[in-house]
Amino acid sequence: MATARKFHVELIKPSHYDDDGYVIQWQKAWIPSNSLACLYGIALQAAADKALGPDVEIAVDGYDETNTIIPLADIVRRICEAAQSAGDGAPGGVVCLVGVQSNQFPRAMDLARRLRAEGIEVAIGGFHVSGCLSMLAELPPDLQEAVDLGITLFAGEAEGRFAPFLSDVWHRRSSGVYNYMNDLPGLQQAVTPFLPNRIVERYIQCIGAFDAGRGCPFQCSFCTIINVQGRKSRWRDADDVERLVRDMLAQGVTRFFITDDNFARNRNWEPIFDRLIHMREEEKLSLQFIIQVDTLCHRIPNFIAKAKRAGCTRVFIGLENVNPENLMAVKKRQNRIKEYRRMLQAWRAEKVITYAGYILGFPADTPASIERDIRVIQRELPIDLLEFFVLTPLPGSEDHQKLHRDGVWMDPDMNKYDLEHVLTGHAKMGPQEWQDIYNRAWSLYYSDDHVKTLMRRARASGIKPVRLMQHVLQFHGFFKFERVHPLQAGNFRRKVRRSRRSGLPIESPLVFYPRRVWEMVTTYGGLALYAWRLNRIRKQVQREQAGYTDLALTPVSDDDEETMEMLQSAKPAKPTAAVAAE
Repeated sequence: MATARKFHVELIKPSHYDDDGYVIQWQKAWIPSNSLACLYGIALQAAADKALGPDVEIAVDGYDETNTIIPLADIVRRICEAAQSAGDGAPGGVVCLVGVQSNQFPRAMDLARRLRAEGIEVAIGGFHVSGCLSMLAELPPDLQEAVDLGITLFAGEAEGRFAPFLSDVWHRRSSGVYNYMNDLPGLQQAVTPFLPNRIVERYIQCIGAFDAGRGCPFQCSFCTIINVQGRKSRWRDADDVERLVRDMLAQGVTRFFITDDNFARNRNWEPIFDRLIHMREEEKLSLQFIIQVDTLCHRIPNFIAKAKRAGCTRVFIGLENVNPENLMAVKKRQNRIKEYRRMLQAWRAEKVITYAGYILGFPADTPASIERDIRVIQRELPIDLLEFFVLTPLPGSEDHQKLHRDGVWMDPDMNKYDLEHVLTGHAKMGPQEWQDIYNRAWSLYYSDDHVKTLMRRARASGIKPVRLMQHVLQFHGFFKFERVHPLQAGNFRRKVRRSRRSGLPIESPLVFYPRRVWEMVTTYGGLALYAWRLNRIRKQVQREQAGYTDLALTPVSDDDEETMEMLQSAKPAKPTAAVAAE
């Protein structure tokens, strides 16, 4: 029997604007959205449970703006038609802007304003809303503007809360602000993340995303995770992880990004790995994944060996810095730099490619010290891929809270909070110096000489140099020629003339399209030449005799502390009384 009513739940993961005000979009994006997958699965469960009553069909649609032009007119039409067909004043649906980070909030607001102008119910959730409500005493102006426009703010996690929220929207009694920051849900038997194939296939290699756990026990002052998802490890059951992986495998998805901020601190890591190992080794199922870990993961017995057997082919490591003074200043005391080489060699022994994040702008940094530290990393640490970030006071972090409380200037434009722009002052660098060394760091690390070294190390460790070549092209090539950070990159940039930030003029077609053609020629011509150059380096390395080794590949001994330059040239800072008391 056909249901009498329909209620549309439209889930949108917004992108953000480039420096010219155009939405950053791709034919296929690289990084899938776990937030969108979580909300999609939760919304499907609400539909299956008939959360709005037995006679109301909940229809769920989802969009990731990084790879999709959002069909706002169609969304408005569907919701309005559903409301008109009911004829009793009940809304025809709601648009949820999900997983909105600080740099995505201006774009989210532009979409929300257009929807509110049509009378559509809109809610915004994600790290920006949650971080601000968690760490600030009052709503900042951008969130207050949203409330004034009738936009609902949702802080916290949606498990167990989304169906009641939909009911409030349906009965037109939504509260304006839903704050669940002090009530983080458990994840055992919780609804698991899910995206249909029509969404997943818009990511490169049809990669799926899910979180096997949330929370991190550490106290890094620049981090928002600990203040939004908490410091206590919350994890999914191995049964749930197995089920969601099988569901995705049934759609043809064999590659996954496990989005836990620190999977090594997921207390259920071993049962989850054991289940995936059984699927791969006993059932011969094909699956691979990427995880994020800390620098002490190698000290957990069997962690790295089981990660490899379970299907880990790449790992992202929160290296952050090699200067002990900087690490102490931001409470990243768990990073012990004399352990770095041991940890990286342990992953290399399993033929797992290592990524590391490196933050520029810590208190002791100067352009000269940053250049020196990069040279030391190149010489002493067997990292495959290094990606750079500007130290950013993200809303939701202790750094942001302190600067806000002390009245220190921070750039008010949330669109710049993308870890690529300098947003506040520094004791030892001017703003332009800081920005320049960030831009230059990429070419310093990915010099042709060091790329050759990376490929030699890969070959010596049993990793195919062609794999590394492809990743270097993605990381350095797209930063250099597409001028975006690789974490927000994709294949073939789309730039829509009318998708421009509010307040900026819509350019004439006679100006926009000729410039866009020239941009494409220079960008993809440059990428093609760079790919050719990398391939020449790869071929040269593969012609060389086997047996390459260097300092970074040399097994670590207890005496190495006396010889490692990164330890000799950067003395650890003494902890303050406040830190020592913790």
